[in-house]
Amino acid sequence: MRMTMILTLAVLLAAFSLTSFLKPGGGDIEEQKYRMVTRMGDLEIRFYPSATLATVRSSARNYREVSYSGFRRIAGYIFGGNEAGRKIAMTSPVHMDITDQGSSMSFVMPSAYAMSDLPRPNDPGVRIEKSEDEYVAAIRFSGFASDDAIRTQTERLANLLREKDIEPVGNFRYLGYDPPYRLIGRRNEIIVKVDWKEDGAR
Repeated sequence: MRMTMILTLAVLLAAFSLTSFLKPGGGDIEEQKYRMVTRMGDLEIRFYPSATLATVRSSARNYREVSYSGFRRIAGYIFGGNEAGRKIAMTSPVHMDITDQGSSMSFVMPSAYAMSDLPRPNDPGVRIEKSEDEYVAAIRFSGFASDDAIRTQTERLANLLREKDIEPVGNFRYLGYDPPYRLIGRRNEIIVKVDWKEDGAR
């Protein structure tokens, strides 16, 4: 298990270390755009417009397995493992949908690319797809992600939604923003889709 964790961290470190070379013009990693709808204490309601994702689905059922296998395969795609041999800049956050029935990991593709601009992955398990417009409820937490932390924060978000009489739709998902070498000020989020109307009526 220790060797698996070491290999996972090595892959993640190498991936994030290369992002400054992969992002055209250098600079900070592009962050997925959303619009803040309202904030209620620690709870945020956001609107996310449709985005293009590179996604890997697997039978993994925990954070460690999803982060290792999914990251390795999608990183291979953006580091040139595609029919054009093209390097694609990394963005944040990384999306994870982890369930007992299977899981997925997704990278949001840079906004400069239309879906038709993206080269086909060499790995047939990497799928290029469009997300739907959606309203989500979100909370943030710091530190390093783990299954326990994700479970605790998911329960926290579920409790906040019950207090506000807001019904979640579908799975709770994890968003990770930081490379593994960042030790302080880390940003993690749990989100879930909600049926929200702009005037606040639900």
